[in-house]
Amino acid sequence: MITSDSFPQQYARTQRLTLGEPRNITVSPDGQRVIFLRSRGGSDAVNCLWSFDVATGQETLVADPLVLFADSEDLSRAERARRERLREGAGGITSYAHDDDVRRVVFILGGRIHVVDTTTGLIIQYRSIEGAFDPRLNPQGTAIAFVQERSLRVVAVSDDFTQVTSLNVPQVIVDPDLLEESVDVSWGLADFIAAEEMGRQRGHWWSPDGTQLAICRVDESPVSTWYIADPAHPEHQPTTVRYPAAGTANAIVTLSVFGADGSQRRDLVWDTKYPYLATVTWVGDNELLLTLQTRDQKCAGIFLADTTSGGIEEKIVFESDTWVDLFAGSPQRLTTGDIIHIAHGEGLARLMANDLCLSPNDLNVRSIISAAHDVVTFTANVLDHPEMQGVWQWKPGDDAPTVLTPLDGIHSAAVGGSTRVIRRSSLTQERASITVSSGSPASEIHGEIQSFSEKPLVQPQVQLRRLGPRKIPTAVILPRDHDSSQPLPVLMDPYGGPHAQRVVDSYTAHCTSQWFADQGFAVIVVDGRGTPGLGTKWEHAVHGDLADVVLQDQVDALMALADDGAPLDLSRVGIRGWSFGGYLAALAVLRRPDVFHAAIAGAPVTDWHLYDTHYTERYLGLPDVDDAPYRATSLITDAALLTRPLLLVHGLADDNVVAAHTLQLSSALLAAGKPHEVLPLSGVSHMTPQENVAENLLRHQLNFLQRSLGPPA
Repeated sequence: MITSDSFPQQYARTQRLTLGEPRNITVSPDGQRVIFLRSRGGSDAVNCLWSFDVATGQETLVADPLVLFADSEDLSRAERARRERLREGAGGITSYAHDDDVRRVVFILGGRIHVVDTTTGLIIQYRSIEGAFDPRLNPQGTAIAFVQERSLRVVAVSDDFTQVTSLNVPQVIVDPDLLEESVDVSWGLADFIAAEEMGRQRGHWWSPDGTQLAICRVDESPVSTWYIADPAHPEHQPTTVRYPAAGTANAIVTLSVFGADGSQRRDLVWDTKYPYLATVTWVGDNELLLTLQTRDQKCAGIFLADTTSGGIEEKIVFESDTWVDLFAGSPQRLTTGDIIHIAHGEGLARLMANDLCLSPNDLNVRSIISAAHDVVTFTANVLDHPEMQGVWQWKPGDDAPTVLTPLDGIHSAAVGGSTRVIRRSSLTQERASITVSSGSPASEIHGEIQSFSEKPLVQPQVQLRRLGPRKIPTAVILPRDHDSSQPLPVLMDPYGGPHAQRVVDSYTAHCTSQWFADQGFAVIVVDGRGTPGLGTKWEHAVHGDLADVVLQDQVDALMALADDGAPLDLSRVGIRGWSFGGYLAALAVLRRPDVFHAAIAGAPVTDWHLYDTHYTERYLGLPDVDDAPYRATSLITDAALLTRPLLLVHGLADDNVVAAHTLQLSSALLAAGKPHEVLPLSGVSHMTPQENVAENLLRHQLNFLQRSLGPPA
């Protein structure tokens, strides 16, 4: 048997094979330049800013953190929180914002604001602005808005770009201290729920003409205070966080518009039945599109706000018996006035212009990439193939959207003018490709942006299946040298919950599963009901029940595969998972010990009362209205049922699924006299970017499975 003993080290060193790959790609509106972030190699975690000339195919290093003498990062608390919300483990330049022409780019490095002219490479470094967060250039590239000490400030950009430090003094636009507001109020930041669950990472937006700023006010005073300590370092004070657990109060989020000089404040006021501010988009010099949601998420609406009068007009309202989904990039407005958005209809997500459907009946729309110049670019999958994702385009006058990519593989895109940058991954590619083309969809490729990511040391051999009466998406991974003559112990390797897929047409997505398979396991990955890609009925089947439905699909797929003759030893079935997958793994051995014989539960939710409002209440409702779904899905109430080996793993610095989940389950198991194992990870958050932790965690899991299930034959 071939054993890839070095893969865990590579997987950890390369941050899951992501380092060195181009990312955060933006195309200039004239289609002539592409800017992106990329580190120098597959083991290098320091991202640099690069530019790609579409006409010549030449790449240019625009901003290098090492040259800028930022070899150590002094991150603000807000920046650390942003990276955690994005699961960002790399360093250097991790995000940026740009002007309308994508000529000037602003970013934070070493705790300071930097502005670079991407056409010349000249940089201004604002050393005098300490602790700045989330800098945003106005569309003209002449001023930067940023958050500092809970205040929103603006500083002018000098036209004299040099490497010399600039000492411009920022203008305070709004300061909670000057307004005599409490220390729990901030201006210009995204609240926890917006950043963690809605995909809204920002809290301030420039108007197109650069004369106004829409700014979020966030009051966290109603939110419960939690304390996250590091028991390995008792000399350190616990970190204080505001955590909105299910059924408790959220932050109060409102939106105001200010002049760029801090004058002319106008508060935008909407119906209080919509406490969630999901999206904010300028669609004119004095107009904003807002997406608002009710607390139970069964109603959401798109509203047009007039920043001159303060009036808010309801444009489109969505209602559901389960919940209304939010989609990346939706809504946007065309020059015709039509509002482009994504909405569920006839069992799948549809691309809409007002109330007119633009996408065909077999296309499940996933996100809107761009609607510039009335050309709508979006991602979607053919309904029968959730494992794939393509890039499509529609413009007024088209009878139907045009596909820009092959139907197999996973694709994403960035567009500008007639230029498209397509990222493609598939089971036939060792690493993703990023190609640049311009003109009509049939035009020749102008070039390829090079990836420096490492090629995996394992070679996934994946069978994508649809199993059982429900045709459950399943990936089957066997050892590379197995001849199917001998049954193998089984490792179920799911996520299994909403918002994430594991059964995808992507090479690197299955590398870890292949490594486990090469140790002598038949690895099975199942995307059951609740996962994306198969339409509304499939995704919303978990409403009111995050336990029985998702667990049943794991069992049914496993049994269907065995009935089909797969070489599975059903007397030795293990399951591993992280986050929702960790919850599912623990659930499996607690409720179905007849099927599952050992489980590894990483960062599991064990009691949904302890998870956040927007995620949990979407599926289980409000606990003060009906607590039954919470009790029915709790692992803690099932503790006395444990009869199988269970390994619990949790980062003690996790502020998303806090360590209390694992500790409370462990206490309940001990009280019930149930032996189990707990692996606490000191200083580790919900992600595990530390190289030694990530590497040895894989090895520890393998050791646990071998001890619990017996060594493979």
